[in-house]
Amino acid sequence: MALVASRCTGLLLPDLCASLAGLRRRSTPASSLSLRPRRGRRRLGSLSCVAPPDSAEPQTDEPAAKDDSTEDKAEASSASQDAGNPTFPNKDLSRRIALVSTIGAVGLFAYQRLDFGGVSLKDLAANATPYEEALSNGKPTVVEFYADWCEVCRELAPDVYKVEQQYNLLPRDRVNFVMLNVDNTKWEQELDEFGVEGIPHFAFLDKEGNEEGNVVGRLPKQYFLDNVVALASGEPTVPHARVVGQFSSAESRKVHQVADPRSHG
Repeated sequence: MALVASRCTGLLLPDLCASLAGLRRRSTPASSLSLRPRRGRRRLGSLSCVAPPDSAEPQTDEPAAKDDSTEDKAEASSASQDAGNPTFPNKDLSRRIALVSTIGAVGLFAYQRLDFGGVSLKDLAANATPYEEALSNGKPTVVEFYADWCEVCRELAPDVYKVEQQYNLLPRDRVNFVMLNVDNTKWEQELDEFGVEGIPHFAFLDKEGNEEGNVVGRLPKQYFLDNVVALASGEPTVPHARVVGQFSSAESRKVHQVADPRSHG
């Protein structure tokens, strides 16, 4: 029996081993799959598409560069517009400019009014210094003998007014300007004293009341101005001391004379 078993074993063992080996080969994949431990869920990495260097698609950085260029141009355009269009910093400055413009317009209007003869003899008389005051305030004086009906007197009124304003606005060069109306009988003595025969008659007196010279009739404005400058400067004489131009006869006053001692004109 032992011999039989040994033979059987020797005959069957190789076949059995081969069968077991084949079975192991066939069953290993299934066994390995079933016995492999799970280590958790697999995580997928992030995917990104990278274009090849020679790709025709534009780079992602280029639009940003274009946007930056557009913003720079917009800022430059805005800066140029701001530089070309200045704005006032506040309302106070605008008000000051408006005030200066208004004053300038008023001054221009007044100047044009003078140039076109807008000043009348009544205006001169209203601004004149009373004769008695002029003789006592220690300042040089210009005395004008005039009449409302005197055509030359009316023509010269704007020029006389300009000179008066020039020296009456400067305290250091103040000069008295006196207007005496020849139609007023109050001034008969002064007419004789100054020898008035024609009007307008301008007598130039120093600060003591002494006459340095006179100008009669229509003469250039410069003559009148030169004499006033000499008086204001304290000169002993005036450059135009005895000058006569076209004038109106003082004798015509007898037709228009009125007695008005209250008026200094």
